[in-house]
Amino acid sequence: MTLPAPPRAEPRPYSYERHGTTIEDPWHWLRDPGYPEVTDKDVLGYLEAENAYFEAAMAPHRALVDTLFEEMKGRVQEDESSVPIRDGDWLYWWAYSPGAQYRTWYRRRADGGSDEVVIDEAAEAEGKDYYRLGAIAFSDDGRLVATLVDDNGSERFTLRIRDVAAGEDLETVSEVAIGQPVWTADGRGIVFTEVNENWRSYRARLHRLGRPPEEARTLYEETEELGYSVGVSRSQDRSLILISTGDNASNEVRFVPTADPEAEPVLVSRRRAGRQYRVDAAHGRLWILTNDDHVNFRLAEADPARPDAWTTIMPGSDRVYLTELRAYRDHLALSARIDGLDQLLLRTYSGEERRIPFAEAAYSAAFLGNPDFAPSAYRLRYSSMVTPATTYDYHPGEDRLEVLKVQEIPSGYDPALYESERLMVPARDGKAVPVSVVYPRGFPRDGSGRLFLYAYGAYGYAIPPSFSSSRISLLDRGCAYAIAHIRGGDDLGYGWFLDGKLDKRTNTFNDFVDAARGLVAAGFAAPGRIAIQGGSAGGELMGAVVNSDPGLWGAVVADVPFVDVLNTMLDDTLPLTPGEWPEWGNPIEDKAAFDLIRGYSPYDNVRAQAYPPMLITGGLHDPRVTYWEPAKWAAKLRATRTDDNLLLLKINMGAGHGGKSGRWERLHEIAEAYAFVLAQMSGGEARP
Repeated sequence: MTLPAPPRAEPRPYSYERHGTTIEDPWHWLRDPGYPEVTDKDVLGYLEAENAYFEAAMAPHRALVDTLFEEMKGRVQEDESSVPIRDGDWLYWWAYSPGAQYRTWYRRRADGGSDEVVIDEAAEAEGKDYYRLGAIAFSDDGRLVATLVDDNGSERFTLRIRDVAAGEDLETVSEVAIGQPVWTADGRGIVFTEVNENWRSYRARLHRLGRPPEEARTLYEETEELGYSVGVSRSQDRSLILISTGDNASNEVRFVPTADPEAEPVLVSRRRAGRQYRVDAAHGRLWILTNDDHVNFRLAEADPARPDAWTTIMPGSDRVYLTELRAYRDHLALSARIDGLDQLLLRTYSGEERRIPFAEAAYSAAFLGNPDFAPSAYRLRYSSMVTPATTYDYHPGEDRLEVLKVQEIPSGYDPALYESERLMVPARDGKAVPVSVVYPRGFPRDGSGRLFLYAYGAYGYAIPPSFSSSRISLLDRGCAYAIAHIRGGDDLGYGWFLDGKLDKRTNTFNDFVDAARGLVAAGFAAPGRIAIQGGSAGGELMGAVVNSDPGLWGAVVADVPFVDVLNTMLDDTLPLTPGEWPEWGNPIEDKAAFDLIRGYSPYDNVRAQAYPPMLITGGLHDPRVTYWEPAKWAAKLRATRTDDNLLLLKINMGAGHGGKSGRWERLHEIAEAYAFVLAQMSGGEARP
């Protein structure tokens, strides 16, 4: 099949000067000046032309896409459901109907009774191109439920209150809410956060039911730091509403009683550069995780009457990285990481500590968050790269894990057909980078195989070595799949994150390249036989490594990629920019940050060289990585590169950062990405 000529976005002169340097940006025009409304005919024409080219290029591979999709769908339990969990007098859970794209939420009384439908997502999504239930919160008495719904991908949610028994919405509280709302003790008020016109979560408000929405009282509004975001939560014992404000480097927390939400908020401790802390409450004390005197956090307690006087309960450790805290009646539930592996700890208030044991050498484990303050067992979820997700209850009195549910693979799955291992690959500066690998048993270790490599590497987000049923389609076609736990994530502790941000950002890119070379040395693939994928900040990673080492990669998938880094960080009118400066640096005020970002920003460093085949995606309504970043990058690549490899840009015209919303639509997008990779790694042809 002969493809039509790829779209070309003409360069139009545009330049500006910063720190004595002139920046040329000839595809600046792809940013519609009316954003978030996109109506410019030239912009829309280019995006539609790229989407048409994508469809034409993928047409020969539709049989493979369909086969992959049906395989992936066959591994999904069509009537999948969650394990009911108790919250007060009720058990709550969700379930899919066979064939449904969206969940239905149910409940029944804990002491018996019939099942009740609370929310039917499929019915509410009917007729919509996009639907996302962003949050759900039940009042303590179970009469009411608050929901946040986004119907276009912009992540501006509508907050509504519903009478559960009647199944009717009582009132709309806000059209620009975000995050998780929390109820007051009397069930007559809801505390929530809102975004402003620049999509910054800037204030926490209290709405009293039955009152006009405009009369909602502002409990806290962030006015000091442009990049701080406000969030609300409730302590595990339900005594306090917690109002946090911060960025990914520092924060502060206030609290009000759930029984008196209009009281003056009490500040726990004033914000301090580089310090983070998290707060919960139980037994009349505040329980705090903080990195104030150790990079891996310590556990402390405080009297709510003197909330900034912290007493250490568990000191910080070079080996044990404390990540999460929940204060229950009988235990402090602590999530931690040791040598890069998840650990779940239960600590009594008298200081006795127990680690929940797991047998595999590499795995992912997390508490699922019991709503009740005094659970008889602690709910958790476990998986590995070969073990499907398993839901457990851990009974501390018996030191026993009770299996509640194992992820079902309806089409069949035999873990004995696959092997997994964890490598420590040397980086160029001597650090050892963990890499988790899964592959079909008998996979050749002579460099002749195909390897799929994934990473993220930003904001301290660790990518766990967990199970993916979709991934089996690659393994069953003879591919190995690896996750590189590179700096920028916090896989090996908070310091691992710090060593991949700001002026150390290039460690992230170097780690990924060195991990790939280490996998080559271990025989998993040869240069040019490695497909790579990353999204958002991981898409920035993709852009950096295709500029620096294009010959290593056989195919690249960059999802909603943050690639126009310099221009975005120079524009403080964009929603996320001020809050991103602690991660990337502020090139407006800091010339060193300007020079560093300019040196690695993928869009700015596209050059005349051969690039591997690439699939780039974006979302027209994406508030996190605006659509013009992938669009500008694709346009510049088309105009600059020296190869004729396939370059595709797909912009979801009705979605945002996360792509399409239904579970089958999401699977279809994974199938498209895998088909693209398999076709390119097979010389442009790939059989179903």
